[in-house]
Amino acid sequence: MKPHTIILLLLSLLLATVLNASSKEDKIQKNKRLNKVCFNCHNQKWYHYQNPETELEVKKRMFSELIIDSTEFYLSNHRTFKCISCHSDEYEEFPHPGELRMEEKYACNDCHGGDEDWAHFKFDEIEEQFWESSHSTSHDETFSCWMCHEPHSYHISARNEENLLDFIQYDNNICLNCHANADNYQRITDNINPNVIETHDWLPNQQLHFENVRCIECHTEISDNTLIAHKVLPKDEAVKNCVECHSGDSRLMESLYKHLAIESRAKAGFLNGVMLDQSFVIGANRNSILNKLSAWLFILVLGGITIHGLLRVILKKK
Repeated sequence: MKPHTIILLLLSLLLATVLNASSKEDKIQKNKRLNKVCFNCHNQKWYHYQNPETELEVKKRMFSELIIDSTEFYLSNHRTFKCISCHSDEYEEFPHPGELRMEEKYACNDCHGGDEDWAHFKFDEIEEQFWESSHSTSHDETFSCWMCHEPHSYHISARNEENLLDFIQYDNNICLNCHANADNYQRITDNINPNVIETHDWLPNQQLHFENVRCIECHTEISDNTLIAHKVLPKDEAVKNCVECHSGDSRLMESLYKHLAIESRAKAGFLNGVMLDQSFVIGANRNSILNKLSAWLFILVLGGITIHGLLRVILKKK
């Protein structure tokens, strides 16, 4: 291929990327104007309206569950959407028709399932894992994706977050939003919310583990097909064997560090070298060169001792 042809191809690709980003931003700005009508009420604790019967201005408190932070929304995965892309366009009327409260919410695969544009996220495999998960098998069908992934604020962190500890905290907060919050926990069960500190009292250096690994590292079944495992295991099947993480073939390489492992695994001679960027996992971080040197050193020492012993035996006989 001629040099000028390569340059033209690269310029075309760059132009397409810029136009796509510009088009996406234009869409966000256009929908912001439409969504402002909704956020005028749903972005604050109080809202106002005029009672058509009395013609008086009324001030009412917005239910906390219905307050949507517009700043978080425009940082989320769904920031390009209009509110009525997912909710009935009848919500444009106010007062809202009462029957809309019974409106069925979309699940992830209602939009993403079987769509080639989203195939790399493996939504179909994720859905299969979810149906096998204890979250699904222990609860009725009202337990959906949105129980964990709030649609108005959720954003991908595994692929995009540069700071590993921020990424871990973000994902753990998704779990703790129920498992460390009695009110949210009892939205789906009448059981008493367990104390996560007490239920993990067997774990050594508990605080250090909570800050450096995600709940799902020990509470999900490792998946080869998806970046984030979604088959949550029953608590009695959770990982409690330290060696599963603290070893050369650490399961963390197939979970927490999976998104980085492909490009970093062999860098600078380190096994599981990606862990060295921001953390150190005892038993898992090893250098292949040092491994070989120590093996040869051991062989040389053993050989020296053997030769020394043989020489003493031979000389003693003389």
